[in-house]
Amino acid sequence: MVAGALMWSGEEEPAPTKQVTSRQVRIDVLDGPAEQHRVQIDLTMYAPARTPAPAVVLAHGFGGDKTSLTGPARNLAERGFTVLTYSARGFGNSTGKIALNSPEYEVTDARQILDWLARQPEVVTDGENDPLVGVAGVSYGGALSLLLAGSDPRVDAIAPVMAYNDLSRALLPDAASAEPIPSDTPARGAAESAGVFKKSWAARLFATGTGGPGTDERSRPDSEGDMARGPRSEQPVTCGNFTSEVCAAYTELAESGSASRRTLDLLAAASPRSVTDDIDIPTLLVQGQQDPLFGLSQADANARQIAAAGGKVKMIWFAGGNDSAAPGAASWRAIGDWFAHHLPDSDIPPVPDPGTGFSYQVRGETRHEGGSPLHTMVAPSYPGLSGERAERRALPLYGSPEQVINPPGGTASATAALPEAAPESVGSTAGQTAVFRTRPLEKQLLVSGLPQTRLSVASVPGQPSSGSAVLFAELYDVGPDGQREPIGGGSAPMRVTDLPADGRSVQVDVALPGAVRSVEAGHHLELTVTTTDRAYASPKNPAVHVVGLAGQRTISLPSVRSRMIGEGTVPTVALSGTSVLLLLILLSWAIAALLRRHGATAADPDLADTPLVTSDLVKAYPGKLTAVDELSLRVEGGQIVGLLGPNGAGKTTVLRMVLGLLRPTSGEIRVFGHRVSPGAPALSRTGSFVETPGFLPHLSALENLESYWAATGRPTSHARFEEVLEIAGIDSSAQRRVGTYGQGMKQRLGIAQAMLGLPDLLVLDEPTNGLDPPQIHRMREILRRYAATGRSVLLSSHLLSEIEQTCDHVVVMREGRLVASGTVSEIIAGNGEYTFRVDRPEQAARTLRLLEGIGEVECDGERLHADLGVHPPAVAVNVLVDAGVLIHQVVPRRRLEDAFLELVGEERH
Repeated sequence: MVAGALMWSGEEEPAPTKQVTSRQVRIDVLDGPAEQHRVQIDLTMYAPARTPAPAVVLAHGFGGDKTSLTGPARNLAERGFTVLTYSARGFGNSTGKIALNSPEYEVTDARQILDWLARQPEVVTDGENDPLVGVAGVSYGGALSLLLAGSDPRVDAIAPVMAYNDLSRALLPDAASAEPIPSDTPARGAAESAGVFKKSWAARLFATGTGGPGTDERSRPDSEGDMARGPRSEQPVTCGNFTSEVCAAYTELAESGSASRRTLDLLAAASPRSVTDDIDIPTLLVQGQQDPLFGLSQADANARQIAAAGGKVKMIWFAGGNDSAAPGAASWRAIGDWFAHHLPDSDIPPVPDPGTGFSYQVRGETRHEGGSPLHTMVAPSYPGLSGERAERRALPLYGSPEQVINPPGGTASATAALPEAAPESVGSTAGQTAVFRTRPLEKQLLVSGLPQTRLSVASVPGQPSSGSAVLFAELYDVGPDGQREPIGGGSAPMRVTDLPADGRSVQVDVALPGAVRSVEAGHHLELTVTTTDRAYASPKNPAVHVVGLAGQRTISLPSVRSRMIGEGTVPTVALSGTSVLLLLILLSWAIAALLRRHGATAADPDLADTPLVTSDLVKAYPGKLTAVDELSLRVEGGQIVGLLGPNGAGKTTVLRMVLGLLRPTSGEIRVFGHRVSPGAPALSRTGSFVETPGFLPHLSALENLESYWAATGRPTSHARFEEVLEIAGIDSSAQRRVGTYGQGMKQRLGIAQAMLGLPDLLVLDEPTNGLDPPQIHRMREILRRYAATGRSVLLSSHLLSEIEQTCDHVVVMREGRLVASGTVSEIIAGNGEYTFRVDRPEQAARTLRLLEGIGEVECDGERLHADLGVHPPAVAVNVLVDAGVLIHQVVPRRRLEDAFLELVGEERH
């Protein structure tokens, strides 16, 4: 879901107001350096109640268009700005080819947009052809705002969100450096040349561009002759909307896993680092703390380079990133404040100087019904920009050098940085992983930035070796119960070269993924170094390396000195006689509401045999977006129902409400006809796996389950331990201590605990997290066997292929709303495209084309692909059989992933 991952809208589009007006415009811009033809750029201008006003240009993320930032655009217009959103070339309704933020194409387009903006009566100008303008953008659009600011002096202030600094470092990162990595700033990365190709993200980016969201300029009618139509393209159709140069660069990377000088030069020209020396205007950098694509080190580099050029820099880290949570309302308010101060105008309410401070978010210990709360921490400035170095704490690491194997073909079993994938456990990479640990912490430690360490890498004499090693490092927070959680977004890839054949080691500094995390007392850190990661291109040839600790044998952890906003303040309330009366009235109302709720818990006899029904379910948090919005779903007996949706869709919130852990704002949940409330008796018929349980490592699996069941107060005979252990496939290991279990076994033990008593409804949140493919296959069989007993399963997962193979029904959510529901085959077949495997494909194609209303029909060997339009597949089968065609197979053409992306895309636009 690259489009979703890189085109955050930030906030829902608010209802139109009378104060803001908008107009749609298409303008012609000269296309590229030759300037021999034009492309059309699709714009929307939002004007405030009073004009002229300072302008703000918002640039969307890769895969989006001008509508992606409608919500922030209207909000800024309501604050008094004239706001312009536009679809970049190749996206939305704008024509032209995608050149990947090339100075000669996208940046030149943006400069011509400023020319147009300066001529509009709604915009305040600083002089002739010089609008008073700020530019903000998200991800791809954030980098565009930096590139434009560095090449056009008319830009007065910028606010890039989740932007990159160096595209080659983002797509071919290398976390290892032969020289010591400076530690003056908290998130400084290594500065070596291009390293390991991030193939998964690059493939998704390229797939988004080749999917054709934009329209080739040659397909548009025009009245301006050849100059408007542009030249005919000779590039392959596989290049989609990309220029031939970008297409060739991606083809080279995908085929070889490495970049030529020509490709590196193309990426360098499209990188903000090429112009940051010329950016000396106020810059607000907003970056995600958990971003496997454009991590904290990219924002750190932008900050250092702009500050060195004399620019005023403020830094915000938020809890999210690409393929994760979007920047929230607070980030967009900060952007509005930034422009309100640096684009002064009498009609815009003034704000205090935002300064050059630094803020980030950290989860607290206190639990509430929304999970761990986010606290905002602030510091006077971003460390290292004004001379004060970042504070760090060094912890000793322990562990002997270990041999690690790069398997033949580079087959990966870890997925630390795949889009939409959870990090895998070290247990899934046996023989491929070296592990080093700290002692348990004596007191809490706040990590804020990029941890650093130093490693030694060597070849093994007599074993296969190419003279270099590709490795991936991850850092984990390990609790006293053995539960492991990754620190940072993804892994740190390393390409270590010039390894001597005689086994002498090479030492490198390593910058680990950036993160903000509170590591509690009693926990220890675990550093893993493995040879494969599915997100990256690994060497195909087998090799054996030795990985060990080097230097001081420590891990250096940045910890920015900061304070919590509102820290030390305690609200006080004085109660008057009127207040006491009001409290009595409220108490009476609450008692009445409680009695009404009690009356509403009567069972619905029509639903007595239905495991789960939700009706118009709503969960809203004060001051936040609605997490679940009027969701209605149904789970029947014997079904396995998959709950799908991007991050933030509300899946976990739904499951927690179903289990009585959260109270709905409105709507109703009924389990076997009984209305659900916290502690409702009907919940005894459910089992759950929503948060990984903490097992006691010194007890056996059976002893852990017996201890858990005893705490429920139910008879031991009702637990059915033997059946549960057999279904979960751990009956042969039930007497082993859990401390000896790998992650996959612990995950299955968690499912077994949820199955105790064989509940009629099993509710699971991401049950395959941390499992490798064989373990996922085993989990799939466990769930199928459980449903075969007539019981039901409701599960959420990011693994769309697993949902497709495991579930028989699917519910798709986005932003808390129901997008689609039905059987897997119904969801997949929603576009009417089917594949037929037949004995005579050409005759079959001619026969189907005679059907009225049929869409495109094409042959592919012995397969026939057809868009049946409104016809059900049974009609096509009958027609083919009547024509004497032998049919071997009929299946929907697309996968569940394709259907999911299409459904989410339709909802977005």
